[in-house]
Amino acid sequence: MELTAYLHPGWAPLIRPAPATRAWMDATPESFAYRCLPLNIANAHGWEVLSPCGFDAVWNGGTAPDAVTIRLEPGADPQRAPVALFGQGIITFHIEAIIRTPPGWSLWVGGSPNRAKDGIAPLTGIVETDWSPFTFTMNWRFTRSGQWVHFDALEPICFLFPVERGAIESFEPAFAPLDADPETAARFHAWSAARDAFHAKIQRDPPQAPADRWQKHYYRGVDVNGNSLVDDHRTKLRLKPFDRSAAPQVPAAPAEDAPRPDSAVSAAPAEEIAALKLALAKREWLLETLERQRALAPTAAVLDRRENLSAEEFLEHYYAVGRPVILVGEMADWPALTRWTPEYLKEKIGAATVEYQGGRTGNAGFEREKDLHRRQGPFDAFIAGIEKGGNDSYLTAYNSASNRQALAPLAEDMGTLGKFLTEDPSAGMMWIGPAGTVTPLHHDLTNNFIAQVVGRKKLKVLPASEVGRLYNDRHVFSDIADLEDPGLDAERYPRLPGSRVYDVVLEPGEILFVPLAWWHQVKSVDFSVTVTYTNFRWANDGYTTYPGG
Repeated sequence: MELTAYLHPGWAPLIRPAPATRAWMDATPESFAYRCLPLNIANAHGWEVLSPCGFDAVWNGGTAPDAVTIRLEPGADPQRAPVALFGQGIITFHIEAIIRTPPGWSLWVGGSPNRAKDGIAPLTGIVETDWSPFTFTMNWRFTRSGQWVHFDALEPICFLFPVERGAIESFEPAFAPLDADPETAARFHAWSAARDAFHAKIQRDPPQAPADRWQKHYYRGVDVNGNSLVDDHRTKLRLKPFDRSAAPQVPAAPAEDAPRPDSAVSAAPAEEIAALKLALAKREWLLETLERQRALAPTAAVLDRRENLSAEEFLEHYYAVGRPVILVGEMADWPALTRWTPEYLKEKIGAATVEYQGGRTGNAGFEREKDLHRRQGPFDAFIAGIEKGGNDSYLTAYNSASNRQALAPLAEDMGTLGKFLTEDPSAGMMWIGPAGTVTPLHHDLTNNFIAQVVGRKKLKVLPASEVGRLYNDRHVFSDIADLEDPGLDAERYPRLPGSRVYDVVLEPGEILFVPLAWWHQVKSVDFSVTVTYTNFRWANDGYTTYPGG
Protein backbone atom coordinates (compact mmCIF):
# COMPACT_ATOMS: atom_id res chain seq x y z
CA MET A 1 0.00 0.00 0.00
CA GLU A 2 1.27 3.46 -0.86
CA LEU A 3 1.60 6.48 1.40
CA THR A 4 2.88 9.42 -0.63
CA ALA A 5 3.86 12.89 0.54
CA TYR A 6 3.62 15.29 -2.41
CA LEU A 7 5.97 18.26 -2.08
CA HIS A 8 5.65 21.79 -3.44
CA PRO A 9 8.99 23.43 -4.33
CA GLY A 10 10.63 24.58 -1.11
CA TRP A 11 8.89 22.06 1.13
CA ALA A 12 11.22 19.78 3.07
CA PRO A 13 9.35 18.00 5.88
CA LEU A 14 11.36 16.03 8.40
CA ILE A 15 9.48 12.74 8.76
CA ARG A 16 10.72 9.50 10.28
CA PRO A 17 9.28 6.16 11.44
CA ALA A 18 8.42 6.70 15.08
CA PRO A 19 10.77 4.99 17.56
CA ALA A 20 9.48 2.82 20.37
CA THR A 21 11.75 4.53 22.88
CA ARG A 22 10.84 7.34 25.28
CA ALA A 23 13.20 9.18 27.63
CA TRP A 24 10.89 8.68 30.61
CA MET A 25 10.71 4.94 29.85
CA ASP A 26 14.51 4.76 29.67
CA ALA A 27 14.63 6.40 33.12
CA THR A 28 12.36 3.89 34.87
CA PRO A 29 14.23 1.46 37.16
CA GLU A 30 15.69 -1.33 35.01
CA SER A 31 13.76 0.29 32.10
CA PHE A 32 10.75 -1.66 33.34
CA ALA A 33 8.33 0.47 31.30
CA TYR A 34 9.44 -1.39 28.17
CA ARG A 35 7.88 -4.55 29.61
CA CYS A 36 4.55 -3.06 28.61
CA LEU A 37 4.22 -4.21 25.01
CA PRO A 38 1.12 -2.07 24.26
CA LEU A 39 3.19 1.02 25.12
CA ASN A 40 6.02 -0.06 22.81
CA ILE A 41 3.69 -0.80 19.90
CA ALA A 42 1.75 2.45 20.32
CA ASN A 43 4.97 4.48 20.46
CA ALA A 44 6.08 3.10 17.08
CA HIS A 45 2.65 2.90 15.42
CA GLY A 46 3.19 5.64 12.87
CA TRP A 47 5.49 8.33 11.54
CA GLU A 48 6.69 11.45 13.36
CA VAL A 49 7.06 14.92 11.86
CA LEU A 50 9.86 16.89 13.53
CA SER A 51 9.99 20.60 14.30
CA PRO A 52 12.15 22.51 11.79
CA CYS A 53 13.31 24.95 14.48
CA GLY A 54 13.62 25.53 18.19
CA PHE A 55 11.38 28.06 19.93
CA ASP A 56 9.74 29.13 23.18
CA ALA A 57 6.05 30.07 23.53
CA VAL A 58 3.70 31.38 26.22
CA TRP A 59 -0.05 32.04 26.44
CA ASN A 60 -1.53 34.86 28.54
CA GLY A 61 -4.94 33.22 28.89
CA GLY A 62 -6.77 35.28 26.28
CA THR A 63 -8.83 34.02 23.35
CA ALA A 64 -7.30 36.07 20.53
CA PRO A 65 -4.34 34.89 18.42
CA ASP A 66 -2.10 37.59 19.90
CA ALA A 67 -2.58 36.07 23.34
CA VAL A 68 0.22 33.67 22.34
CA THR A 69 3.82 34.88 22.10
CA ILE A 70 6.35 32.80 20.14
CA ARG A 71 10.08 33.49 20.36
CA LEU A 72 12.23 31.71 17.79
CA GLU A 73 15.78 30.71 18.49
CA PRO A 74 18.32 33.01 16.80
CA GLY A 75 18.55 32.52 13.05
CA ALA A 76 15.44 30.35 12.73
CA ASP A 77 13.55 30.65 9.44
CA PRO A 78 10.22 32.40 10.23
CA GLN A 79 8.68 30.90 7.08
CA ARG A 80 8.93 27.44 8.66
CA ALA A 81 8.11 28.44 12.23
CA PRO A 82 4.88 27.77 14.14
CA VAL A 83 2.30 30.56 14.32
CA ALA A 84 -0.77 31.52 16.37
CA LEU A 85 -3.71 31.58 13.93
CA PHE A 86 -6.80 30.37 15.70
CA GLY A 87 -6.69 31.95 19.14
CA GLN A 88 -7.87 29.91 22.12
CA GLY A 89 -4.27 29.36 23.24
CA ILE A 90 -3.39 27.35 20.13
CA ILE A 91 -0.10 27.26 18.21
CA THR A 92 -0.06 25.87 14.68
CA PHE A 93 2.54 24.00 12.65
CA HIS A 94 2.12 23.87 8.87
CA ILE A 95 2.86 20.36 7.59
CA GLU A 96 4.85 20.78 4.38
CA ALA A 97 3.23 18.04 2.32
CA ILE A 98 0.01 16.91 0.69
CA ILE A 99 -0.19 13.34 1.92
CA ARG A 100 -2.11 10.84 -0.15
CA THR A 101 -3.46 7.57 1.26
CA PRO A 102 -5.14 4.71 -0.68
CA PRO A 103 -8.86 5.01 -1.44
CA GLY A 104 -10.97 4.59 1.66
CA TRP A 105 -8.10 5.39 4.03
CA SER A 106 -7.76 8.53 6.15
CA LEU A 107 -4.88 9.80 8.24
CA TRP A 108 -4.96 9.99 12.04
CA VAL A 109 -3.00 13.13 12.99
CA GLY A 110 -2.04 14.01 16.55
CA GLY A 111 0.78 13.99 19.06
CA SER A 112 3.24 11.17 19.62
CA PRO A 113 1.78 8.60 22.04
CA ASN A 114 3.22 8.57 25.54
CA ARG A 115 5.32 11.69 24.90
CA ALA A 116 3.71 14.21 27.27
CA LYS A 117 4.74 17.87 27.43
CA ASP A 118 4.08 20.03 30.49
CA GLY A 119 1.89 23.07 29.89
CA ILE A 120 0.72 22.23 26.38
CA ALA A 121 -1.03 19.29 24.68
CA PRO A 122 -1.44 18.15 21.06
CA LEU A 123 -4.83 18.28 19.40
CA THR A 124 -5.95 15.30 17.33
CA GLY A 125 -7.74 15.09 14.00
CA ILE A 126 -8.60 12.58 11.28
CA VAL A 127 -8.06 13.85 7.75
CA GLU A 128 -9.52 12.30 4.57
CA THR A 129 -6.22 12.19 2.75
CA ASP A 130 -7.35 9.88 -0.06
CA TRP A 131 -8.92 12.80 -1.94
CA SER A 132 -8.04 16.11 -0.23
CA PRO A 133 -5.87 18.45 -2.35
CA PHE A 134 -5.19 20.59 0.74
CA THR A 135 -2.42 20.68 3.30
CA PHE A 136 -3.34 20.26 6.94
CA THR A 137 -1.93 21.73 10.13
CA MET A 138 -0.79 20.25 13.42
CA ASN A 139 -2.04 22.18 16.43
CA TRP A 140 -1.09 22.29 20.09
CA ARG A 141 -3.21 23.97 22.80
CA PHE A 142 -1.82 25.41 26.02
CA THR A 143 -3.17 23.79 29.17
CA ARG A 144 -1.92 26.51 31.47
CA SER A 145 -1.51 30.25 31.01
CA GLY A 146 1.61 32.15 31.98
CA GLN A 147 3.98 29.18 31.55
CA TRP A 148 6.66 29.24 28.92
CA VAL A 149 7.08 26.00 26.97
CA HIS A 150 10.09 25.07 24.87
CA PHE A 151 10.31 22.97 21.72
CA ASP A 152 13.71 21.80 20.49
CA ALA A 153 14.60 21.77 16.84
CA LEU A 154 13.93 18.23 15.55
CA GLU A 155 11.55 17.49 18.43
CA PRO A 156 8.51 15.47 17.31
CA ILE A 157 5.50 17.76 16.84
CA CYS A 158 3.16 15.49 14.88
CA PHE A 159 2.35 11.77 14.73
CA LEU A 160 0.36 10.20 11.91
CA PHE A 161 -0.83 6.83 10.67
CA PRO A 162 -3.48 5.59 8.21
CA VAL A 163 -6.90 4.39 9.40
CA GLU A 164 -9.52 2.71 7.26
CA ARG A 165 -12.45 5.07 6.92
CA GLY A 166 -15.79 3.71 8.09
CA ALA A 167 -14.33 0.52 9.57
CA ILE A 168 -15.12 1.65 13.10
CA GLU A 169 -18.79 2.11 12.17
CA SER A 170 -19.07 -1.53 11.13
CA PHE A 171 -18.46 -2.78 14.65
CA GLU A 172 -21.47 -3.84 16.73
CA PRO A 173 -20.43 -3.30 20.35
CA ALA A 174 -22.24 -5.26 23.04
CA PHE A 175 -21.84 -6.47 26.63
CA ALA A 176 -21.95 -10.21 27.39
CA PRO A 177 -21.28 -12.37 30.44
CA LEU A 178 -17.81 -13.87 30.49
CA ASP A 179 -19.23 -17.39 30.59
CA ALA A 180 -20.76 -16.80 27.15
CA ASP A 181 -17.28 -17.56 25.78
CA PRO A 182 -16.18 -20.66 27.73
CA GLU A 183 -12.69 -20.79 26.16
CA THR A 184 -11.92 -17.18 27.03
CA ALA A 185 -13.40 -17.66 30.51
CA ALA A 186 -11.21 -20.71 31.13
CA ARG A 187 -8.09 -18.93 29.92
CA PHE A 188 -8.92 -15.87 32.05
CA HIS A 189 -9.42 -17.91 35.23
CA ALA A 190 -6.19 -19.82 34.56
CA TRP A 191 -4.35 -16.53 34.08
CA SER A 192 -5.89 -15.00 37.20
CA ALA A 193 -4.88 -17.97 39.34
CA ALA A 194 -1.38 -18.03 37.84
CA ARG A 195 -0.97 -14.32 38.43
CA ASP A 196 -2.03 -14.59 42.07
CA ALA A 197 0.39 -17.49 42.55
CA PHE A 198 3.18 -15.56 40.82
CA HIS A 199 2.68 -12.50 43.03
CA ALA A 200 2.64 -14.68 46.14
CA LYS A 201 5.86 -16.37 45.04
CA ILE A 202 7.76 -13.14 44.44
CA GLN A 203 6.59 -11.87 47.82
CA ARG A 204 8.04 -14.99 49.46
CA ASP A 205 11.16 -15.26 47.33
CA PRO A 206 11.97 -12.02 45.44
CA PRO A 207 13.78 -12.94 42.19
CA GLN A 208 17.21 -11.54 41.53
CA ALA A 209 17.01 -11.21 37.75
CA PRO A 210 14.78 -8.37 36.47
CA ALA A 211 13.33 -10.64 33.79
CA ASP A 212 11.99 -12.99 36.46
CA ARG A 213 9.85 -10.27 38.06
CA TRP A 214 7.09 -10.39 35.46
CA GLN A 215 5.27 -13.15 33.64
CA LYS A 216 5.59 -12.08 29.98
CA HIS A 217 2.56 -13.99 28.67
CA TYR A 218 1.10 -11.07 26.77
CA TYR A 219 4.54 -9.96 25.56
CA ARG A 220 5.14 -13.41 24.09
CA GLY A 221 1.62 -13.67 22.68
CA VAL A 222 0.69 -16.83 24.59
CA ASP A 223 -1.76 -17.89 27.30
CA VAL A 224 -0.55 -19.16 30.68
CA ASN A 225 -0.07 -22.63 29.19
CA GLY A 226 2.25 -21.27 26.51
CA ASN A 227 -0.25 -21.68 23.67
CA SER A 228 -0.03 -19.13 20.88
CA LEU A 229 -3.54 -17.92 20.03
CA VAL A 230 -2.80 -15.84 16.91
CA ASP A 231 -0.32 -16.02 14.06
CA ASP A 232 0.37 -12.29 13.72
CA HIS A 233 1.33 -11.27 17.25
CA ARG A 234 3.72 -8.32 17.18
CA THR A 235 6.50 -7.45 19.60
CA LYS A 236 8.00 -4.80 17.34
CA LEU A 237 6.92 -2.68 14.38
CA ARG A 238 9.21 -2.03 11.42
CA LEU A 239 7.81 0.92 9.50
CA LYS A 240 9.56 1.96 6.33
CA PRO A 241 11.01 5.47 6.03
CA PHE A 242 9.67 7.73 3.31
CA ASP A 243 11.52 7.06 0.06
CA ARG A 244 13.40 10.24 -0.88
CA SER A 245 14.71 9.08 -4.27
CA ALA A 246 12.20 11.26 -6.17
CA ALA A 247 12.83 14.25 -3.89
CA PRO A 248 16.55 14.21 -3.03
CA GLN A 249 16.40 17.73 -1.64
CA VAL A 250 14.45 16.46 1.36
CA PRO A 251 16.79 15.70 4.28
CA ALA A 252 16.51 12.42 6.15
CA ALA A 253 14.96 12.89 9.56
CA PRO A 254 17.49 12.04 12.29
CA ALA A 255 17.01 9.08 14.60
CA GLU A 256 15.51 9.42 18.06
CA ASP A 257 18.87 9.16 19.79
CA ALA A 258 20.70 11.58 17.48
CA PRO A 259 22.23 14.59 19.24
CA ARG A 260 19.89 17.55 19.51
CA PRO A 261 21.06 20.52 17.43
CA ASP A 262 22.02 23.81 18.98
CA SER A 263 20.37 27.08 17.96
CA ALA A 264 22.74 27.58 15.02
CA VAL A 265 21.81 24.23 13.58
CA SER A 266 18.12 24.73 14.27
CA ALA A 267 18.21 27.86 12.17
CA ALA A 268 18.78 25.79 9.07
CA PRO A 269 18.36 22.07 9.87
CA ALA A 270 18.21 21.04 6.23
CA GLU A 271 21.64 22.53 5.52
CA GLU A 272 23.18 21.01 8.63
CA ILE A 273 21.70 17.63 7.91
CA ALA A 274 23.00 17.85 4.36
CA ALA A 275 26.47 18.51 5.77
CA LEU A 276 26.12 15.54 8.09
CA LYS A 277 25.06 13.37 5.17
CA LEU A 278 28.13 14.49 3.23
CA ALA A 279 30.39 13.62 6.16
CA LEU A 280 28.79 10.19 6.45
CA ALA A 281 29.08 9.65 2.70
CA LYS A 282 32.80 10.48 2.87
CA ARG A 283 33.21 8.02 5.72
CA GLU A 284 31.46 5.30 3.73
CA TRP A 285 33.57 6.13 0.67
CA LEU A 286 36.77 5.85 2.69
CA LEU A 287 35.82 2.56 4.35
CA GLU A 288 34.66 0.97 1.10
CA THR A 289 37.71 2.21 -0.84
CA LEU A 290 40.09 0.82 1.76
CA GLU A 291 38.22 -2.49 1.74
CA ARG A 292 38.51 -2.73 -2.06
CA GLN A 293 42.21 -2.00 -1.76
CA ARG A 294 42.70 -4.73 0.85
CA ALA A 295 40.86 -7.14 -1.43
CA LEU A 296 43.65 -6.78 -4.02
CA ALA A 297 45.91 -9.03 -1.95
CA PRO A 298 45.45 -12.77 -2.68
CA THR A 299 45.44 -13.50 1.05
CA ALA A 300 42.29 -11.38 1.46
CA ALA A 301 40.12 -13.93 -0.33
CA VAL A 302 40.00 -16.33 2.63
CA LEU A 303 40.68 -16.26 6.36
CA ASP A 304 44.02 -17.65 7.45
CA ARG A 305 44.14 -20.96 9.31
CA ARG A 306 47.26 -20.97 11.49
CA GLU A 307 48.83 -23.69 13.60
CA ASN A 308 51.47 -23.10 16.28
CA LEU A 309 51.04 -19.34 16.02
CA SER A 310 53.19 -17.46 18.50
CA ALA A 311 51.79 -14.69 20.67
CA GLU A 312 54.04 -12.16 18.91
CA GLU A 313 52.84 -13.19 15.44
CA PHE A 314 49.22 -13.15 16.58
CA LEU A 315 49.60 -9.65 17.98
CA GLU A 316 51.45 -8.23 14.98
CA HIS A 317 49.55 -9.86 12.11
CA TYR A 318 46.02 -10.24 13.51
CA TYR A 319 45.16 -8.60 16.83
CA ALA A 320 46.80 -5.21 16.33
CA VAL A 321 45.59 -4.83 12.73
CA GLY A 322 42.08 -6.17 13.33
CA ARG A 323 42.31 -9.18 11.04
CA PRO A 324 40.47 -12.46 11.75
CA VAL A 325 42.29 -15.77 11.91
CA ILE A 326 41.35 -19.37 12.65
CA LEU A 327 43.70 -21.00 15.17
CA VAL A 328 44.14 -24.76 14.79
CA GLY A 329 45.53 -27.09 17.45
CA GLU A 330 45.46 -24.72 20.42
CA MET A 331 42.88 -26.91 22.21
CA ALA A 332 44.28 -30.27 21.12
CA ASP A 333 44.99 -31.35 24.72
CA TRP A 334 41.56 -30.42 26.10
CA PRO A 335 39.73 -33.54 27.39
CA ALA A 336 36.48 -31.69 26.67
CA LEU A 337 36.91 -32.31 22.93
CA THR A 338 36.11 -35.99 23.38
CA ARG A 339 34.23 -36.05 26.68
CA TRP A 340 31.51 -33.45 26.27
CA THR A 341 28.66 -35.49 24.88
CA PRO A 342 25.13 -34.59 26.01
CA GLU A 343 25.08 -37.64 28.31
CA TYR A 344 28.43 -36.74 29.87
CA LEU A 345 27.36 -33.16 30.46
CA LYS A 346 24.10 -34.24 32.09
CA GLU A 347 25.98 -36.59 34.39
CA LYS A 348 28.69 -34.03 35.20
CA ILE A 349 26.40 -31.10 36.08
CA GLY A 350 23.29 -33.05 37.00
CA ALA A 351 20.23 -31.13 38.18
CA ALA A 352 22.10 -27.94 39.12
CA THR A 353 19.97 -24.91 38.29
CA VAL A 354 21.15 -22.99 35.24
CA GLU A 355 19.92 -19.94 33.40
CA TYR A 356 19.35 -20.08 29.65
CA GLN A 357 17.46 -18.32 26.85
CA GLY A 358 14.07 -19.90 26.16
CA GLY A 359 10.95 -19.23 24.13
CA ARG A 360 12.99 -17.64 21.34
CA THR A 361 11.07 -18.98 18.37
CA GLY A 362 8.02 -16.85 19.20
CA ASN A 363 9.93 -13.57 19.01
CA ALA A 364 11.85 -12.42 15.93
CA GLY A 365 13.72 -9.96 18.19
CA PHE A 366 14.90 -12.63 20.63
CA GLU A 367 18.51 -11.50 20.57
CA ARG A 368 17.71 -7.82 21.10
CA GLU A 369 15.28 -8.63 23.89
CA LYS A 370 17.33 -11.21 25.75
CA ASP A 371 15.95 -10.29 29.16
CA LEU A 372 12.50 -11.40 28.04
CA HIS A 373 13.85 -14.88 27.39
CA ARG A 374 15.71 -15.63 30.62
CA ARG A 375 14.63 -19.02 31.92
CA GLN A 376 15.87 -21.24 34.76
CA GLY A 377 15.77 -24.98 35.22
CA PRO A 378 17.79 -28.10 36.01
CA PHE A 379 20.76 -28.50 33.68
CA ASP A 380 20.02 -32.13 32.88
CA ALA A 381 16.45 -31.21 31.93
CA PHE A 382 17.74 -28.40 29.73
CA ILE A 383 20.05 -30.81 27.85
CA ALA A 384 17.22 -33.33 27.46
CA GLY A 385 14.93 -30.61 26.18
CA ILE A 386 17.23 -29.44 23.40
CA GLU A 387 17.81 -32.87 21.87
CA LYS A 388 15.04 -32.21 19.35
CA GLY A 389 17.03 -29.29 17.91
CA GLY A 390 15.86 -25.85 16.87
CA ASN A 391 16.40 -22.30 18.03
CA ASP A 392 13.99 -22.14 20.97
CA SER A 393 16.40 -22.85 23.86
CA TYR A 394 20.05 -21.86 24.08
CA LEU A 395 22.45 -21.38 26.98
CA THR A 396 24.52 -18.35 25.94
CA ALA A 397 27.24 -15.99 27.10
CA TYR A 398 24.47 -13.65 28.28
CA ASN A 399 23.72 -16.22 30.98
CA SER A 400 27.36 -16.78 31.94
CA ALA A 401 27.39 -14.74 35.16
CA SER A 402 24.42 -16.70 36.51
CA ASN A 403 25.91 -20.06 35.49
CA ARG A 404 29.50 -19.68 36.63
CA GLN A 405 29.10 -21.75 39.79
CA ALA A 406 26.82 -24.40 38.29
CA LEU A 407 29.12 -25.06 35.32
CA ALA A 408 32.39 -24.80 37.28
CA PRO A 409 32.95 -28.62 37.26
CA LEU A 410 33.51 -28.45 33.50
CA ALA A 411 36.68 -26.40 33.98
CA GLU A 412 38.69 -29.53 34.77
CA ASP A 413 38.07 -30.74 31.20
CA MET A 414 39.47 -27.53 29.70
CA GLY A 415 42.97 -26.29 29.15
CA THR A 416 44.24 -22.73 29.03
CA LEU A 417 45.09 -20.37 26.20
CA GLY A 418 47.84 -18.61 28.09
CA LYS A 419 49.73 -17.51 24.96
CA PHE A 420 46.90 -15.14 24.16
CA LEU A 421 44.77 -14.67 27.28
CA THR A 422 45.26 -13.51 30.84
CA GLU A 423 45.08 -16.05 33.63
CA ASP A 424 41.44 -15.79 34.58
CA PRO A 425 39.76 -19.18 34.98
CA SER A 426 36.31 -17.57 35.13
CA ALA A 427 36.70 -15.62 31.90
CA GLY A 428 35.28 -18.21 29.50
CA MET A 429 31.62 -17.74 28.54
CA MET A 430 29.75 -20.93 27.70
CA TRP A 431 27.33 -21.50 24.82
CA ILE A 432 25.43 -24.81 24.79
CA GLY A 433 22.67 -25.56 22.33
CA PRO A 434 21.25 -27.93 19.74
CA ALA A 435 21.63 -27.95 16.00
CA GLY A 436 19.66 -25.04 14.61
CA THR A 437 20.48 -22.32 17.12
CA VAL A 438 21.05 -18.91 15.54
CA THR A 439 22.79 -15.72 16.58
CA PRO A 440 21.65 -12.94 14.22
CA LEU A 441 23.95 -10.59 12.35
CA HIS A 442 25.72 -8.22 14.76
CA HIS A 443 29.10 -6.92 15.81
CA ASP A 444 30.71 -6.92 19.24
CA LEU A 445 32.34 -4.09 21.19
CA THR A 446 35.41 -6.18 22.03
CA ASN A 447 37.85 -8.50 20.31
CA ASN A 448 36.66 -12.09 20.75
CA PHE A 449 37.85 -15.67 20.65
CA ILE A 450 35.18 -18.15 19.59
CA ALA A 451 36.52 -21.52 20.77
CA GLN A 452 34.54 -24.42 19.31
CA VAL A 453 34.66 -27.43 21.62
CA VAL A 454 31.85 -29.72 20.43
CA GLY A 455 29.98 -29.78 17.11
CA ARG A 456 30.29 -27.41 14.19
CA LYS A 457 29.17 -23.86 13.70
CA LYS A 458 28.63 -22.06 10.42
CA LEU A 459 29.46 -18.35 10.42
CA LYS A 460 29.25 -15.47 8.01
CA VAL A 461 31.91 -12.91 8.88
CA LEU A 462 32.14 -9.41 7.38
CA PRO A 463 34.72 -6.64 7.85
CA ALA A 464 33.91 -3.74 10.14
CA SER A 465 34.25 -1.49 7.09
CA GLU A 466 31.04 -2.98 5.65
CA VAL A 467 28.96 -1.16 8.30
CA GLY A 468 27.52 1.17 5.65
CA ARG A 469 26.09 -1.80 3.74
CA LEU A 470 24.65 -3.71 6.69
CA TYR A 471 21.89 -1.41 7.95
CA ASN A 472 22.99 -1.09 11.57
CA ASP A 473 19.64 0.00 13.03
CA ARG A 474 20.09 -0.29 16.80
CA HIS A 475 23.07 -0.74 19.08
CA VAL A 476 25.24 -3.54 17.61
CA PHE A 477 22.53 -5.18 15.50
CA SER A 478 21.74 -5.13 11.81
CA ASP A 479 18.20 -4.76 10.54
CA ILE A 480 19.16 -7.81 8.47
CA ALA A 481 18.94 -10.71 10.91
CA ASP A 482 20.00 -13.43 8.48
CA LEU A 483 22.10 -12.93 5.36
CA GLU A 484 20.91 -16.33 4.11
CA ASP A 485 17.23 -15.43 4.31
CA PRO A 486 15.80 -16.21 0.84
CA GLY A 487 13.15 -13.56 1.40
CA LEU A 488 15.57 -10.65 1.82
CA ASP A 489 14.01 -7.55 0.26
CA ALA A 490 16.48 -6.21 -2.31
CA GLU A 491 14.60 -2.91 -2.52
CA ARG A 492 14.78 -2.45 1.25
CA TYR A 493 18.52 -3.22 1.38
CA PRO A 494 19.95 -1.86 -1.88
CA ARG A 495 23.46 -1.43 -0.46
CA LEU A 496 23.84 -5.02 0.70
CA PRO A 497 24.99 -6.54 -2.62
CA GLY A 498 28.75 -6.39 -2.96
CA SER A 499 29.46 -6.84 0.74
CA ARG A 500 32.57 -8.90 1.41
CA VAL A 501 31.47 -12.03 3.24
CA TYR A 502 33.74 -14.77 4.61
CA ASP A 503 32.02 -18.14 5.04
CA VAL A 504 33.48 -20.17 7.90
CA VAL A 505 32.64 -23.63 9.20
CA LEU A 506 34.28 -23.82 12.62
CA GLU A 507 35.23 -27.38 13.50
CA PRO A 508 35.72 -28.82 17.01
CA GLY A 509 39.09 -27.76 18.39
CA GLU A 510 39.30 -24.59 16.27
CA ILE A 511 39.26 -21.00 17.51
CA LEU A 512 38.08 -18.06 15.44
CA PHE A 513 39.48 -14.65 16.33
CA VAL A 514 36.81 -12.02 15.58
CA PRO A 515 38.20 -8.49 15.80
CA LEU A 516 36.25 -5.67 17.38
CA ALA A 517 33.38 -4.41 15.19
CA TRP A 518 33.61 -7.23 12.64
CA TRP A 519 30.12 -8.39 11.75
CA HIS A 520 29.10 -12.01 12.12
CA GLN A 521 26.11 -14.30 12.29
CA VAL A 522 26.31 -17.82 13.68
CA LYS A 523 24.32 -21.02 13.14
CA SER A 524 24.90 -24.34 14.89
CA VAL A 525 25.18 -27.29 12.51
CA ASP A 526 25.25 -29.91 15.30
CA PHE A 527 24.75 -30.13 19.04
CA SER A 528 27.30 -27.54 20.00
CA VAL A 529 29.40 -26.32 22.92
CA THR A 530 31.36 -23.13 22.43
CA VAL A 531 33.43 -21.00 24.82
CA THR A 532 34.05 -17.32 24.05
CA TYR A 533 36.80 -15.19 25.56
CA THR A 534 37.57 -11.48 25.68
CA ASN A 535 40.36 -11.43 28.33
CA PHE A 536 43.27 -10.88 25.94
CA ARG A 537 46.74 -9.98 27.16
CA TRP A 538 46.51 -6.75 25.21
CA ALA A 539 44.15 -3.77 25.46
CA ASN A 540 40.54 -4.70 24.69
CA ASP A 541 38.59 -1.73 25.98
CA GLY A 542 37.02 -0.26 22.83
CA TYR A 543 33.60 -0.59 24.45
CA THR A 544 34.49 2.15 26.97
CA THR A 545 34.32 4.86 24.30
CA TYR A 546 31.50 3.39 22.23
CA PRO A 547 29.11 6.23 21.28
CA GLY A 548 25.98 4.03 21.37
CA GLY A 549 23.13 4.20 18.89
